[in-house]
Amino acid sequence: MREDYLLQIQKTIDYVEAHVEEELSLSRLAQVARLSDFHFHRVFLSMAGDTVMEYVRKRRLALSAWQVAYSDARLLDIALNFGFQNHETFTRAFKRMFEMTPADYRKQGIKPPAYSKLNVLQRKYNPYLGGIRMNYRIETKPAYKVIGYELTTSTNDGENQRQIPAYWQEYLKNGWAGRIPNRVHKDNPVELGICHSFDMATGSFKYLIGMEAETFDNVPEDLVCREFGAAEYAVFTTPKVPSEQFSNSIQSTWGAIFGEWFPHSGYEHSGAAEFELYDYRCHPDQELVEMDIYVPVKRKEA
Repeated sequence: MREDYLLQIQKTIDYVEAHVEEELSLSRLAQVARLSDFHFHRVFLSMAGDTVMEYVRKRRLALSAWQVAYSDARLLDIALNFGFQNHETFTRAFKRMFEMTPADYRKQGIKPPAYSKLNVLQRKYNPYLGGIRMNYRIETKPAYKVIGYELTTSTNDGENQRQIPAYWQEYLKNGWAGRIPNRVHKDNPVELGICHSFDMATGSFKYLIGMEAETFDNVPEDLVCREFGAAEYAVFTTPKVPSEQFSNSIQSTWGAIFGEWFPHSGYEHSGAAEFELYDYRCHPDQELVEMDIYVPVKRKEA
């Protein structure tokens, strides 16, 4: 039986706490979790709500705030101890998190609680008990072209969870689908929501709403053209639900993929683009709606 992912992620959280004043990297923490870099990045984000390096940054700031409040140590020494290169960098980061500078924080006599480390074990729900199985298929998708609309967003502070739904609303409201040329699916449009170009250090990535295309000929200048290589995917279909529950159904399925399926699947995320596929099954005239989630996978090394 493989060690539960929750235990592996908690192990890295404990490691961060013990080594928070040392130089830490995503690769080093992935080794602690015994996962590949990119798969660790996605699993940690799914379970913790932050990228691992964003979590490290927040822990360093939380612990530094404690020292600012309860010690007489020089602010510069605190900054350097927690890996900030200089006083200015520390001050900017501290102000973004606490809405005041370290000097003001100390001057105002703020006495914060002991901000505790994250415990993902306490967040576990609907655990995989050995008898639960998620329906999926493994599919090899050839290289494909996509034309559409793209934004750059970030997982930091849930920015992507606000920006992407708003972007879809803008896309639908303005009828942007009608401007996409050279579609592969001409009669029944199939729309893709693609996450790609992940930057694990910053948590940023590109999100593309578009459709598969036969060619990139005569594409309006404000649309983007992207080509994605062949990849193997695990494909999951969300449960059929009323339209008002659709968004929650999608998010719950993503959570189950990383929290329940991956740990016992023998696969890990390959780092290629992942996407959601929306076709006739989620049109407004459907009583119950569903869609497919395509997660790029590769066999996990023994």
